[in-house]
Amino acid sequence: MIRYPRRPLILSTATALAAALLATACTGEGSSDDDARPDDAAEESIPLADTYPGLPDELARQRLSWDRCPGPSTLQGADGGRPNQLPDGTPWQCADLTVPLDYEDPEGETIEIALIRAVTSAPEDERIGSLVYNFGGPGGSGVATLPSLAEDYETLRDGGFDLVSFDPRGVGESDGVVCLSGDERDAAAERLPAPPETAAEERLYEELEGEYIAACQEHSGDVLPHVTTANTARDMDLLRHVLGDERLNYFGVSYGTELGAVYAHLFPGHLGRTVLDAVVNPAVDPIESSLNQTEGFQLALDHYLADCTGQSDCPLGDTPREATDTLTRVLDHLGDHPMPTADPDGRELTADRALTGIATTLYSEESWEYLTMALEQLMAGSGDALLGFSDLLNGRDSQGEYSNQSDAQTAITCADYSYGMDIDELDPYRDDFLDASPVFGDSMVWGLTGCAGWPVTGATTGALDVSVEDPAATILLVGTTGDPATPYEGAASMQEAMGGEDVASLLTYDGDGHGAYSPDHPCVAEAVDAHLLTGDTPENGRVCA
Repeated sequence: MIRYPRRPLILSTATALAAALLATACTGEGSSDDDARPDDAAEESIPLADTYPGLPDELARQRLSWDRCPGPSTLQGADGGRPNQLPDGTPWQCADLTVPLDYEDPEGETIEIALIRAVTSAPEDERIGSLVYNFGGPGGSGVATLPSLAEDYETLRDGGFDLVSFDPRGVGESDGVVCLSGDERDAAAERLPAPPETAAEERLYEELEGEYIAACQEHSGDVLPHVTTANTARDMDLLRHVLGDERLNYFGVSYGTELGAVYAHLFPGHLGRTVLDAVVNPAVDPIESSLNQTEGFQLALDHYLADCTGQSDCPLGDTPREATDTLTRVLDHLGDHPMPTADPDGRELTADRALTGIATTLYSEESWEYLTMALEQLMAGSGDALLGFSDLLNGRDSQGEYSNQSDAQTAITCADYSYGMDIDELDPYRDDFLDASPVFGDSMVWGLTGCAGWPVTGATTGALDVSVEDPAATILLVGTTGDPATPYEGAASMQEAMGGEDVASLLTYDGDGHGAYSPDHPCVAEAVDAHLLTGDTPENGRVCA
């Protein structure tokens, strides 16, 4: 069943969502080798001897060979050629960082971490350093994502930061976890198009899960034990060192906030200016997290339906209650009667795909008009738009191939957390999930099967330890009151778990969407920019409306 990712779908404009349906991509001439800044000298940063005993010199003192970027690969999740140069002519540069596969055996096997950057437009004497991004997931490719969002971060680049992102281990071109082929994924979705309702469908669900886990073990078994968030945090500290930065300046969104919190816990003395936006709740176990996320998506849907029914042409009805009832009936009908589409591969709009398509548009308030358009099509008998939105969140491209975002998400989650229950253990939770969301609950409860049968035992069974002792800098947390994927309460919980307002300041955006930082939200953007560029952290408790 669908397991909605804790990853952002942050769009510079609502038009970007529609453009994604047409599989448009950023293409350009790319940069030439002459455009690259000389390799950063790793030996000028803090030595790693105290942090990684036994790390070989060839890793600790490696130099990054920056070169012009190729187009994103299928695993990274984008169609098209090389990313465009930035408006001032700055090219995108790519490189690989070599890291130990297993930090407990640093002289053993290594893997390559794919990197991307755009250097600052500020003069050299005004350069602050690198600002490293993780946009969420887990499983999202930073190499593919950063160029598409770079316009939102131009103030930070102009102010002295090199913008840097990466594919975390197990993601994209960083030894990406691969399980099923595109055809196999499509076939599995057709075999079980809706949440199981009968004993036969439950057996089919178990069969499909078993086939999926076996494929992951067969194709990526060597890397599965090592794709923990803690290991990715260690990769980030090695990246900081090799970039030549004394401290890590970091911007994490959604799951990227969990990664940033783990980094702060492991390396408080290396902490630079840090922003965590759309904050994951570290104090809940995976079951509570799933239930909270179900409530979050229903809250976002309720806000959308209130807006939709406040207009004269809402396709679902005249009141939020009527609209909810209509949507529930239509989804129930799709469970037994998938809707034909114009998809060239003959795929139909199933209940699961419709739910995923709806969820995609709830990540951003800017996308609500496109949800209305898709629902108008749905009520008229066409599932094309919702199928396209579903493909966008699932990472399916125009050729029928998938990014590895979903596979990586499963692998990273199951390396971090040891949880999961048998089907016959789900019954006590069904009512709670249906109470949380009459639309999403019936499907999302199946996420509680989690990592049952996974070949790797997760690192923890409960809450994350993200306590931070003697941090070198104050962290800025940004929470959105109407966030569907990482509910607002998680931000306050993260602040408490880290050590209170002495460690992290909380900025609240009173609005909707997953992730608050955007030029469209100037109050938030100005506060975040000041924190990163000057170290002027907003007072704890500030609210942006």
